[in-house]
Amino acid sequence: MVVIGGGPAGLTAALYLARARYRVLVVEKEHFGGQITITSEVVNFPGVLSASGSELTETMRRQAENFGAEFLLAEVEGLDLEGDVKAVRTSRGTLHCFGVLLATGAHPRSVGFDGEEEFKGRGVAYCATCDGEFFTDKEVFVVGGGFAAAEESVFLTKYASHVTILIRRDDFSCAKSTADAARSHEKITVVTNALVESVSGGDNGLNAIRYRDRKTGDVTEHRGEGLGVFVFAGYEPATDLVRGVAELDGQGYVITDRQQKTNVDGLYAAGDVCVKNLRQVVTAVGDGATAATELEKYAAVMQKKTGLYPTRPSAKSSAPKAAAKTGGEEHTLFTDEMRAQLETVFSRMAKPLLLRLYLDDRPVSQELRQYMTALADMTDKLSVEVASTDEEMERPCVRILGEDGTETGLAFHGVPGGHEFTSFVLGMYNAAGPGQSLEPEVEQAIAAIDTPVHMQLLVSLSCTMCPELVTAAQRIAAGNKNVTAEVYDLNHFPALKEQYKVMSVPCMVINEDQVSFGKKSIRQLLALISNDTKQ
Repeated sequence: MVVIGGGPAGLTAALYLARARYRVLVVEKEHFGGQITITSEVVNFPGVLSASGSELTETMRRQAENFGAEFLLAEVEGLDLEGDVKAVRTSRGTLHCFGVLLATGAHPRSVGFDGEEEFKGRGVAYCATCDGEFFTDKEVFVVGGGFAAAEESVFLTKYASHVTILIRRDDFSCAKSTADAARSHEKITVVTNALVESVSGGDNGLNAIRYRDRKTGDVTEHRGEGLGVFVFAGYEPATDLVRGVAELDGQGYVITDRQQKTNVDGLYAAGDVCVKNLRQVVTAVGDGATAATELEKYAAVMQKKTGLYPTRPSAKSSAPKAAAKTGGEEHTLFTDEMRAQLETVFSRMAKPLLLRLYLDDRPVSQELRQYMTALADMTDKLSVEVASTDEEMERPCVRILGEDGTETGLAFHGVPGGHEFTSFVLGMYNAAGPGQSLEPEVEQAIAAIDTPVHMQLLVSLSCTMCPELVTAAQRIAAGNKNVTAEVYDLNHFPALKEQYKVMSVPCMVINEDQVSFGKKSIRQLLALISNDTKQ
């Protein structure tokens, strides 16, 4: 089976399928865990008193992996659901399977007020965890009245001088306890029956928001330098892959029966992508378990019909923790699971790499040195050297070089932890070869870049949307010597944030000129590069 989407629904299905001794691969294009990973505290999941969204889903992933589930970081580009054996086309090759589970979830919905698109990334944001820090000591407006609006408003008070919640209806539409936490907060003002009409500003971001009372018609215009507007107006289902194939409702959600089956044989759906009354982690988990048990039955029928019985990897056992050594001291930066995954990547690298470090006297430089040394201690495919302090370079930085010191075009400024750990490892894999497989036309487009392209990728390690852009940029740079991709953790490079007026991540700057916000696939990035070189 192939599960598309690595959130709670997909991870639960993978756990059930793997435990039933079926071979299952989870394909995720951004980060395993899904939307819930941006939630700092989950307190209503049965059996778990309190945990962050990322902690909860990482446990789910490890459970599934321990039973033998496999995981692939890639983008699914198309499906062929005809016949007994289905084809799932990804950015890393085509997969063949008996059944497909669509667990792609949903993404934040735009409202459509004037200026929303124009100021995305420059004052208008959709993720408090990713972008809240950019509005420290600023006034913030939250658009929405549901659970996310109430909860994220309280979170934003950690940074903002004041938060105003603009609710379209007469009151919040979420649980009273969640709404009351927002209502009673000393830094939050709640305005009901408010329709946002426009936002406006200049090169430095937003400086005005205009909203109207839908009952009285009264208009309010608020002005102030560096305003922030966070939109939490619900979600749109990620159903592009099955549009025109599976039956959808009027809002684009997948219609399933009680067993999570769609109208297409072998295609099931689970989680927030489905028509349902309640979208919570607990209901996603239930969907995943239900779909998995039905897929088990479907797989058994298909195996008997086709005579195909895939070889299933052995379930992983719990090994004792290992510690690498640096200068005689042990360090445990990586879990057993991380080390196992890293060893798999290292074994597939075609040639060794040199990690050249550019350090200064800040503690973050020492952290980078320890991190890279720990990686190199795990394999003979990596070596580390510290560059001379005389060499000009924004520090701290790790440059990925060929064994002989030749440039690969890849660099990370800061420490590639958090959500950027996987993208950094993929960057090394792409630089060393053979790299992630690509469609022929994409490879041709990368090879055709014949002018210098310098990409600066400005990210936050807490951002769940940044890795997709980083991975895409690094893949292009690894495939063409004319392209460079340098990643910056903005937490350590505030001057870049000021220079490019960054109020949302990810932010990409091409040739120090063209600025773009938001996650992008390789194809989207190639289109931007093509447009820039033409200009």
